[in-house]
Amino acid sequence: MITFEALGLEDRLMKAITELGFTNPTPIQEKAIPVLLSGTKDFIGLAQTGTGKTAAFGLPLLQLLDEQKKYPQALVVCPTRELCLQIVTEVERFKKNMKGMNVVAVYGGASIGMQIRDIKRGVQIVVATPGRLIDLIERKAINLGEIEYVVLDEADEMLNMGFQEDIEFILQNTPKKESTWLFSATMPPEIRKVSKRYMKEPVEVTVGQVNTANKNIDHQYFVVSSQHRYEALKRLIDFNPGIYGIIFTRTKVDAQQIAEKLTREGYDIDALHGDLTQAQRDTVMGQFRDKTLQLLIATDVAARGIDVKDITHVINYELPDDIEVYTHRSGRTGRAGKTGICMSIVHSREVGKVRQIERIVKAPFHKLEIPSGKDVCRKQFFSFMDKIIRQDVSNEEYETYVPMLQEKFAEMSKEEILKRVAAMEFDRFLKYYENAEDLNVRERSRTFEKFSRDGRGSERNSGGRTREREQFRDTQGRDFKGGSGSYTKLFVNLGTKDGFYKASFLQFILDLSDLRKDSLGRIDMRELNSWVEVDKKAASQMIKSINGKKFKGRSIRMNEADSR
Repeated sequence: MITFEALGLEDRLMKAITELGFTNPTPIQEKAIPVLLSGTKDFIGLAQTGTGKTAAFGLPLLQLLDEQKKYPQALVVCPTRELCLQIVTEVERFKKNMKGMNVVAVYGGASIGMQIRDIKRGVQIVVATPGRLIDLIERKAINLGEIEYVVLDEADEMLNMGFQEDIEFILQNTPKKESTWLFSATMPPEIRKVSKRYMKEPVEVTVGQVNTANKNIDHQYFVVSSQHRYEALKRLIDFNPGIYGIIFTRTKVDAQQIAEKLTREGYDIDALHGDLTQAQRDTVMGQFRDKTLQLLIATDVAARGIDVKDITHVINYELPDDIEVYTHRSGRTGRAGKTGICMSIVHSREVGKVRQIERIVKAPFHKLEIPSGKDVCRKQFFSFMDKIIRQDVSNEEYETYVPMLQEKFAEMSKEEILKRVAAMEFDRFLKYYENAEDLNVRERSRTFEKFSRDGRGSERNSGGRTREREQFRDTQGRDFKGGSGSYTKLFVNLGTKDGFYKASFLQFILDLSDLRKDSLGRIDMRELNSWVEVDKKAASQMIKSINGKKFKGRSIRMNEADSR
């Protein structure tokens, strides 16, 4: 196995790497560092989040830059404040023996004046989010004229968040750059376009396959009916007593409502969504990193750039529309060689979508049963027993209380004491799950399946009554309800040119309108505009909520498609 020494890194960097306990590079580091140390080649590195990309570009930058020159020579652009701070923290660790090398974080939600002062003191590396960097450029508070290296980290996430124009503006304002290094987990067409426009014959390295899932992650799914989705989530949390994870929802409304419900029921959880101020976001993330919070519930947009160590579980409260989004979600766990679990709560209509994701990410998905109430209680009980056994009682102070305890419980048997301890811990669980129902959706008979697909658009229950089919999916996995008559088609002047993918566009319109996903049907996205099928009862609410709002300084126009 290759070592860091074989990659050509200088002594001061090698000393820092050794002191940090690293010996062997990760695959992306092994392939990227020798290429980047040349300093003259454009580079594209495709690797999943959590594979060591920061060191892959951070170490070459530190070796290539001139410590004597106290102005920005390298620019690292990333999607979020959290990732910005994380990159700076890691680079600081690597440069500990390079006293003249300075790095500064530039991001929104913090004092721009303080950041300007930090830059003026003299820095070689600027790590920035796109919006704040453009603010500094427009204020002429930062000079990018001498930038030699530009790094685009998590490029797919930046484009998915609508930063394409910002990235192109930044690249246009770095005229002297020697090379551009682009790192991404996936390679959508938009990134390919940017690379062709601004990069010259880039060396492209792929670790694993694009869109494939981390092999250290166990992908599980649980089939439940729509009305049992929340109860299934609660039961999965209870069945995993040591869980430290992220729950993903489609909308900020769902994130907030579920967080409030679980908090009322005694869980250590909080929500992360677009309505939080930066200070509130920092507080929530601080509590989650400190493990004061056991669970974080987040929307995809709000969770961009989150990188927290030792996450054991990711739970998809609902599956995302885009495969790339699933890859990003699941990639929050199973990092740095550790194993992780990604659970998805799905409706029976979504099983086909699970199979589609399975084929594209090239990882097996395991269908599991939602645990019964008795299973949950048993799991919690064994966890509690293990906790008692592991409890440290070496403190001598405990010895002074032993005689009092023996006197107090002299008339009780050991078995009765253990029962009382268990009752204190499990009374709530036992009562809650005493008559818990089976949440699993059982497979129907073939006769029933055939009847439900007979073209009449209805299903018959055991009592002979029929009900309209709530929903069916066409061959491309798109949702429709009760035939074409129940939807109104809306036109909106936003499209893929505005930086949207179907998933981010879906969340955008749901967040603005406060509607649920089941109100929507097919979404047809084009470059300049889109058409959205909305439940007739919800169409006026969506138009009222979105028409006239601003997006990047432009008025959004939404109306019924036929009224154009």
